[in-house]
Amino acid sequence: MITLSRRLVTGALAGLALSGARPALAGAAALAEASASRRIRLGAFTITTLLDADETIDGPWPIVGEDRPREEVQALMRENRLAPDRFTPGFTPTLIETGTQRILFDTGNGEVGFIPRPAGGRLGQALRRAGIAPETIDLVVITHCHTDHIGGLLDGGVPQFPNAAYVVGEAEYRFWTAEERLSAPADSNTYRSAAVVRSHLVPLRERIRFVGPGDTVAPGIDVVAAFGHTPGHLAFHCESEGQRMLVWGDCAHHEVASLIHPEWHALFDLDKDQGIATRRAIYAMAATERLLVAGYHTAFPSLGHVEARGTGYRWIPVSESGTP
Repeated sequence: MITLSRRLVTGALAGLALSGARPALAGAAALAEASASRRIRLGAFTITTLLDADETIDGPWPIVGEDRPREEVQALMRENRLAPDRFTPGFTPTLIETGTQRILFDTGNGEVGFIPRPAGGRLGQALRRAGIAPETIDLVVITHCHTDHIGGLLDGGVPQFPNAAYVVGEAEYRFWTAEERLSAPADSNTYRSAAVVRSHLVPLRERIRFVGPGDTVAPGIDVVAAFGHTPGHLAFHCESEGQRMLVWGDCAHHEVASLIHPEWHALFDLDKDQGIATRRAIYAMAATERLLVAGYHTAFPSLGHVEARGTGYRWIPVSESGTP
């Protein structure tokens, strides 16, 4: 069984497959394609991260540092040469092509998520630009049931991945389909997520396989507990030919503030204390084992490594971390 303390990753990237791997496109088309996806190798697996939304929003306070004064979070941003009150988070589903299956982790905002169209809900477009038809996705894996992760399951009531099976955490599904979730205030994140679970996930119930920590999703891909952000939030340990990666979902909402201060509250965590414990454990594991991480809300392309720094951690994007 894989747990948060298991030794996960000792290898990393094998090489960038987009660099010179495909015929060059001209002008804006090439720029759009390059900015919508990033492709790398992980052993025999091909990993593609896909940009679902591109919008600068207020923050990171209170999304990160909800329990801290706004000025403290702003000061941290300035210390790191970042804007104090605006940032552009990633909204980045990850596709793994194993050689026998195309496995998609999370589905973006769709038409109902945190970032509305046209700035959000671009996953289908990003897939097609990367040469991948949504109809060819074999398995859709959900890290958790917030709207920016399940909103792309359906489009206009029609499954966006019509030939796929689905994997969802059993505890996560049970929590969000409980009737009391709909008693939350109508403008709350809890109510909105519960409503989208009913409109976008429940209709797929007959094609869902429920999992928990230690289960195997597909050969080389196992479930890791990462509870706190939501009661059933999951991460996924991926390994091919001795190279390993962690798809960590929402274990960070900002690659500077979340990692430097894992003890700061995250606005959208349902269990603040468990969220802190999960961040500390996941970051320590990632740093110690030098694992490659796909972090959904870190800046696109949302791939990097974690390095211990003082009492916190530092996110090192793939462009800086190279291929250790």
